[in-house]
Amino acid sequence: MAAAEKSEKRKQSLYFPAEMLEQIEYEARRQDRSLSWIVQRAWLIAREKIEEYPSINDPVTGKP
Repeated sequence: MAAAEKSEKRKQSLYFPAEMLEQIEYEARRQDRSLSWIVQRAWLIAREKIEEYPSINDPVTGKP
């Protein structure tokens, strides 16, 4: 069984600004993919960059 078939599937509502959702929908149509697939791939690509952002609970270091 492939990893994707083993993954847990569950529903989750996500809310996007209208313009962003239109862009995601456009890209999904262009690639003949689902919205879910596009968002999942975007997360995989962006994850490392997002993890660089400080948490609101991190102590202030004076760095930008």
